[in-house]
Amino acid sequence: MKGLAQTLVLSGLIEADDMAAIMASTDEGNDLRQRIISAHLATDVQIAQAVARETGHAYVDLASAGLTAEVIAAVPAALCRRYQLIPIALGRRRLTVGMVDPTDLIAIDDVTTATDLNIRPVVVAADALAAAFTRHLRSDEELSDLSEQIGENAASDFAASGTESLEDTVDEAPVVRFVNLLITQAIDDRASDIHIEPGERRLTVRYRIDGVLHEMQKADRSIQDGVISRLKIMASIDIAERRRPQDGRLSVVHEGRPVDLRVATLPTVWGEKIVMRILDNAGQALEMSDLRFSSINEQRFRTAITRPHGMVLVTGPTGSGKSTTLYTALSTVANEQINVITVEDPVEYRIPGINQVQVNPRAGLTFQAALRSILRSDPDVVLVGEIRDKETATISIEAALTGHLVLSTLHTNDAPSALTRLTEIGCEPFLVGTALTAVVAQRLARRLCVTCREPYTESAERLASVGFAHDPHDLPELYRAVGCTDCSGTGFRGRVGLHEVMTLSEGLEQLVVARRTGTEMRQLALAEGMVPLREDGFAKVAQGITTIEEVLRVAV
Repeated sequence: MKGLAQTLVLSGLIEADDMAAIMASTDEGNDLRQRIISAHLATDVQIAQAVARETGHAYVDLASAGLTAEVIAAVPAALCRRYQLIPIALGRRRLTVGMVDPTDLIAIDDVTTATDLNIRPVVVAADALAAAFTRHLRSDEELSDLSEQIGENAASDFAASGTESLEDTVDEAPVVRFVNLLITQAIDDRASDIHIEPGERRLTVRYRIDGVLHEMQKADRSIQDGVISRLKIMASIDIAERRRPQDGRLSVVHEGRPVDLRVATLPTVWGEKIVMRILDNAGQALEMSDLRFSSINEQRFRTAITRPHGMVLVTGPTGSGKSTTLYTALSTVANEQINVITVEDPVEYRIPGINQVQVNPRAGLTFQAALRSILRSDPDVVLVGEIRDKETATISIEAALTGHLVLSTLHTNDAPSALTRLTEIGCEPFLVGTALTAVVAQRLARRLCVTCREPYTESAERLASVGFAHDPHDLPELYRAVGCTDCSGTGFRGRVGLHEVMTLSEGLEQLVVARRTGTEMRQLALAEGMVPLREDGFAKVAQGITTIEEVLRVAV
């Protein structure tokens, strides 16, 4: 192929003067294609289509090409990455290969030798190729190969570094490459947690993706000490201490952006289990609309968080998205005119313009001590990471009663249970009823993959048995999971929140003061218009966002 610049000018996509200016720019950190895109002169698709016209090759849209694992396996992954190509279709003795540069004869010759097939090159867009690499050219094989190379004492003396680049350690020791690949693959797979679990004979690696654990790797137990030591060093954890749980944090650079991981160790009978929570700041710039509240729930929640004082609680089990909801609320209310301070354990996401305090019990900075200091710092909005005990709850309630907006989380099954939980840990009922403004209970259900979901009509008996509101004479069209390459065959991609929002009314306050049961409080809240979790979930099922089975899995 002629030079890319000449090809794009001859095709008429870019004017010669504009190309000359791009060529003369001093942006040495990016190649020509990236500079063209940054200057908004063309997109990757337009560049690929121009190359196809000038070289006489076909252009293929990878998003609709129907890539399969069997065809992609025809060419070794290392060869695909080296020459920026991917197999698309396999016919009788002929392999169609998508390439950024279809005239690269060396690449075509090497692929021909490796496959013993006739190669038909077609043009694909560079960004689509990168996305295909992420979905299809996984690191599993390399992880297996590396696990065989690592001996029992593979990593005793690795030097620690503050922030590590995951892409720059290809030539490092096998254990370093193994750990980096584990983290890289987890981030690419959109995992929220990495579980490294020692066993009697095998070391198991599992990723939590969309709330469900998936086994990704089983390696010989001989690599266990090296992998765990490497991770403890990266997280600044004492590698000599193996008898008690420890916590740490590490930062890595993945595809040019920083990603933080919260690391926790737990001694087990077969060695130390490590769980890493991936805190990807790239996914945290959320708007209220991203939380997918129903209109009535969003209105209630917005009203509660925009009040000048009071307490708003978000409840739910671990991993139900409570922190994301609170951070989104903070982003909604924070501005230059108010002082926002948080006290968290740990600080999961750093937010510009907000004062965030990390709890440090060893130094005497507990939730209680931090809260007392915060209230002397003239805050308007206070976020308490979690209410765990009477003292923290009492200080938070007093702050809400003295002109502060307090946001926090609590572990309860539903919204009304938060009222009984606070009184149960020792808070005065009349203070709880007065201070609380609203309680949000939430769960996360897996979201259907929009690429492969298929419509169907559920039976009236099934809908009735689960309490799904419907007209027996006009059954709704629902969607179910199928599975495709976009969702790694699961049928789901991402998660959606299910919510119930309870606002404190005078009637509920009276029930709290009278120490009535949670069941009575729930009945009153429902009578006053609270939409329960399951009903909110079924509304999202009707919209084609998730499935009945998912709602039943996560909602009571």
